[in-house]
Amino acid sequence: MSQVSELIEAQSKTYHNPYTGREVSYQTAVTLGIIPNITRRPSESSVKVEVTTVKMKDLKFDAKMFQPIKLGNKELDQFVSSDGGFMPATNVILIGTPGIGKSTVGLDILTRAKKKGKKVLFISGEMQRIDMFRYCKRFPMFADLDIFFVSDYVKSSPVKAIEQVLENGYDLVLMDSWAEISRTVKDCGNLSVSKTESWILDLLEKHNEAKNNAKLHTCFLVIQQVTKSGEFVGSNRLKHMTSAMLNLSRDRAEGINVMEFSKNRVGTAGEQVSFRINNNAIIYSKVTN
Repeated sequence: MSQVSELIEAQSKTYHNPYTGREVSYQTAVTLGIIPNITRRPSESSVKVEVTTVKMKDLKFDAKMFQPIKLGNKELDQFVSSDGGFMPATNVILIGTPGIGKSTVGLDILTRAKKKGKKVLFISGEMQRIDMFRYCKRFPMFADLDIFFVSDYVKSSPVKAIEQVLENGYDLVLMDSWAEISRTVKDCGNLSVSKTESWILDLLEKHNEAKNNAKLHTCFLVIQQVTKSGEFVGSNRLKHMTSAMLNLSRDRAEGINVMEFSKNRVGTAGEQVSFRINNNAIIYSKVTN
């Protein structure tokens, strides 16, 4: 059980106060010293760390981590990585202004991966069932995707539900969006922003490492918004723990929508692919200067 799940479960209980004979809340029990504070960490001065160095030639990894998730589209596969496809055990952030097509492109990527035999999942923090049903009227190819609606679990425990569904194990997971999912988790669990972010990042890392029932090294595509000035919304830790940052934007001079990696640890940054959303298809083309 993650620390966040443990905290939420602890907060949902009451505790016997031996001084008054009454039941009290988690926070009151912690304040009175009846139970330990499970979120408290030891001070830095009290922690002893065993330091080691590593040589890359001594490391061994699962060979499956280096087998790309092919999409069956030459422009896309060559664009996303040097190996030709999304790489297992990586985390890619899709950013762009509202309405640019982040969700549509992300869902199209899932659909292409599924057609190639990969196990995929869409975690929707923004759209509800009726919204997605209408969406699939326009894009019928999305109707066969496995979808997890976070809104279904707001009255129970979205944290436990998300953890449980990911235990199934997936090759590729689309999360839409970081902001909405983290806001729901934060509000329902009464957590701080930093605690919520840590929970999500730890969850991504766990499944990157194939710690799920299917033993699959999950690749996550995570949608995030940008500010009006185009700045990424998120902490430095989020930026550093991601393998790639994929920017979707409008090239007004050329009159086209383009995708470009500002950071790509498994491929090339700076190249562009245009994307055009038709009524029932997304068309990609390499942009040449």
